[in-house]
Amino acid sequence: MLRFLKGFGLFTAAVLGVAASPAHAAGDLLVAPTRVILDGSRGTEVVLNNIGAEPATYRISLEIKRMTAAGGLDEIAEDHASAAEKAALGMIAFSPRRVTLPPNQPQVIRVGVRVPEGTPPGEYRAHMLFRAVPDAVVAASEGAKPASGGVSIALTPIYGITIPVIVRVGDLGAEATIGEAWISEGTDGPAFNFDLSRTGSRSVYGDIEVTRAGAPEPLLVARGIAVYPEVGARQVSLRVPPELAAKLKGPVRIRYTEDREIGGGTIDTADRVVK
Repeated sequence: MLRFLKGFGLFTAAVLGVAASPAHAAGDLLVAPTRVILDGSRGTEVVLNNIGAEPATYRISLEIKRMTAAGGLDEIAEDHASAAEKAALGMIAFSPRRVTLPPNQPQVIRVGVRVPEGTPPGEYRAHMLFRAVPDAVVAASEGAKPASGGVSIALTPIYGITIPVIVRVGDLGAEATIGEAWISEGTDGPAFNFDLSRTGSRSVYGDIEVTRAGAPEPLLVARGIAVYPEVGARQVSLRVPPELAAKLKGPVRIRYTEDREIGGGTIDTADRVVK
């Protein structure tokens, strides 16, 4: 069974009752936590768990991704990386780089950081990629010989997931402002959209809650909404069922709060009329 939640745009958008996911899932791999912040001196751990029925091998690497105004993440080749992006790759160390996990067997990936002396204050970020290695590749790397007597071609999907690894140097701060909100219709169904702008020297990250006066519960909850320093603003677009899209139209209050693990304080609140 495939459970795939897209990378940095990971969110859970649903009627109240859907909790934040504590781990990302790709294929049969679970990864926790979904976001790592390093203060420039102390390391941490990321835990992998194979929830499938067969052993699986995963390769771990770092890559550079940049946020777009639409909220997506573009992969950037190292040749086209900025000085800060290259610096992030050099600061972050991790081990091991390849693991084979039996079913229901967790594995700890140790993540460390070394900030060179004289590094300018700022937020430095790379994305840790966990990618499944197909059985055929594993067999070939272990010296297995291909079967004789013919040629066969098999298309094997390769699942991967990324989590941001953020290094913060110096005393950084940021603020965010919620802009206009609206419902759009697309080929995948309706979506609840709003603009989210950021100022300051670091990213913002948190949860969105949409409420209406007189309603006992929030209409919509979305977890893990971020704006990275490379963009001053982005559009957040959350697909919703048609019946929920109809309920969201009209006057609502949108509240953006910090991640609950760091206190859940309010970042911004806005009253909007959704059209």
